[in-house]
Amino acid sequence: MSLAEQQKAEIEQARAAQAQTRRPTVPAMEELLFTALPVLDHGFVRVIDYMGDDAAVVQAARVSYGRGTRKVSEDEGLIRYLMRHHHSTPFEMCEIKYHVKLPIFIARQWIRHRTANVNEISARYSILDREFYIPAPENLAAQSEINRQGRGDVLTGDDAAAVLDLLRADAAQTYEHYEQMLNPEGPGLARELARMNLTLNTYTQWYWKTDLHNLLHFLRLRADAHAQYEIRVYAQAMLETVKAWVPMTYRAFLDYSAGAVSLSAPMLAVVRRMLAGEQVEQTQSGLSKREWIELMLALQPAQAAVET
Repeated sequence: MSLAEQQKAEIEQARAAQAQTRRPTVPAMEELLFTALPVLDHGFVRVIDYMGDDAAVVQAARVSYGRGTRKVSEDEGLIRYLMRHHHSTPFEMCEIKYHVKLPIFIARQWIRHRTANVNEISARYSILDREFYIPAPENLAAQSEINRQGRGDVLTGDDAAAVLDLLRADAAQTYEHYEQMLNPEGPGLARELARMNLTLNTYTQWYWKTDLHNLLHFLRLRADAHAQYEIRVYAQAMLETVKAWVPMTYRAFLDYSAGAVSLSAPMLAVVRRMLAGEQVEQTQSGLSKREWIELMLALQPAQAAVET
């Protein structure tokens, strides 16, 4: 990831500013504020602002007049109870705002999470930077033969080289045409029209503000090992900010959401039969083949769903 000197100066100026406040702050989060965490080749995630902390979740759950005098262990126990039993509204009392730089095709996947406030840079008013996402060779994979949304084996040799050459050439050519169309000396096409020529690996930027409950829902899906790599690395960077911001909630999230699995009633019935010593096969389990496979995978020792 590369930042322009002006961008670096803006970040340093923001980090140098101090404000006196009565509202709760989190030292680890204050250290992270405005810092650009690199993602992919030109992208980043940085925290612009936040409201609340672990104590705010507890305060909302108890509807107390202040932050309380209970022991830290009691507060963490309550947070874990809330997470375990899906009591989401106390987590909605905390909010966070991110500045994210990401490829357009990932932004279009990300925007499906409709529980945030979003303001994206407008290519009607601004000229987008000449920056494109080019995957590392180890992230180039063929289409999976069994998963329409997934990847198969990694491309190697001439196939990988050909794909990378095409990506670089197409992005460079379309951006050059974009600049030509914008040229005021001719043709001087309007920015809102010239932008339609850009490739989806062009980088865009936005401010993304959400509450803690909906952020955790986003991270449970997008930091999962099955999520698309390019959005997963953004989620993992954001997960690090959650760890700094609300460490008690972060630990509960790993235990009861990201690292947990849900079992249907028929699945649970099969597990109970197995615990009773019965040898259960898929054909007499009452589960479909897909559900049976999911259950077997859930019962196997596995790598944590979210990198910690």
